[in-house]
Amino acid sequence: MKKKINILVALVLVFSLLGACSPKQEVGPAEQSPSKDSSGEGDTIKVGLNYELSGNVATYGQSLTAGIELAMEEINAAGGALGKEIELIKVDNKSDSAEAANVSTRLITRDNVVAILGPATSGNTKGATPPAMQNKVPLISASATDDDVTVDSKGNVREYIFKTCFSDSFQGVTMANFAYTDLGLKNAAILFDNTSDYAKGLMKSFKETYPSLGGNILVEEAYQSNETDFKAVLTNIKAANPEVVYVPGYYEEVGLIVKQARELGLDVPILGGDGYDSPKMAEIADAKSLEKVYYTNHYSPMDDSPEVVEFREAFTAKYGKEADAFNALGYDLAYFLVDSINKAGKAEREAIKDALASTKDFKGVTGSLSIDEFHNPIKAVTILELVDGSPVFLKKLEP
Repeated sequence: MKKKINILVALVLVFSLLGACSPKQEVGPAEQSPSKDSSGEGDTIKVGLNYELSGNVATYGQSLTAGIELAMEEINAAGGALGKEIELIKVDNKSDSAEAANVSTRLITRDNVVAILGPATSGNTKGATPPAMQNKVPLISASATDDDVTVDSKGNVREYIFKTCFSDSFQGVTMANFAYTDLGLKNAAILFDNTSDYAKGLMKSFKETYPSLGGNILVEEAYQSNETDFKAVLTNIKAANPEVVYVPGYYEEVGLIVKQARELGLDVPILGGDGYDSPKMAEIADAKSLEKVYYTNHYSPMDDSPEVVEFREAFTAKYGKEADAFNALGYDLAYFLVDSINKAGKAEREAIKDALASTKDFKGVTGSLSIDEFHNPIKAVTILELVDGSPVFLKKLEP
């Protein structure tokens, strides 16, 4: 009997030791306890990146991240923020709004970040917003241009959500004026992605502004994200005989639309927004097809101001290629956040949120900005033309 008891005790000890040595199970976001404010008490200040690093708009997220990482290298080399190094925690939202929400939750509850940068698109930013609002964590997008990103359906400001890019309404109004006044074109057609908040926002403001100037909208057609054959809707547009076509959307579909439009003999100017800004546009549609294509954007690579030249040189030295607008937006976003952390005087979410909201005359490579009462920036817009597949600066308009 005594022998059996000794064996039993030995077994209990063995299993206890095995349990102590077994790997700790990782707890998912849904199982975390409620988030607590990160005060930056450690050696670093943690900042989350919630970006589209894969999926159908990956070039946006990749470009923004490259700009952020360059800026943070410079910032940390200069002493960081509040004397501490900025630690970036980068997670791929896979170009999916539901995954963007999951990423926000993880960054807040597991990684305990003081702020989240991203996502890139309006739809994904809206997906990432509820966890940020619920946990009172500042979230800043440099490229989510939809007007209601920072304001809810009742017109209430989302207290913890900010953006550093101009809104869709500003882009749509700008392009309506450009088509009618600068190009002198009085008859337009619209082709837009009716599954995209971004495209619908630009379409709405163009559609409201262009007729008020005296222009006519002859026909309005729609397509859905991930479509590849646009010949039917383009044939309908061609039959209406427009002088210009406004196509708000993202580069993957727009590149195909432009190419197929030219193949059908629809050789009129095509106008759009910052969703055109991707090197893949010139890969999808050849340089000849991209003639007479104009779009609104945040930045011109031809800007010769000292800060832009310095940024371009630093970016080329690090990555071996020229910077695009999303690189510049990401770069500015990193400095914008660190400027607010330093102004706050402490790496605490609430203090950072208040400092973001009070920003005035922040100077970046994409221009100077001040945050208005709706957490949107007051800043200029640039109009670019594609020439031989590359963007060429036309004009810059102040708000």
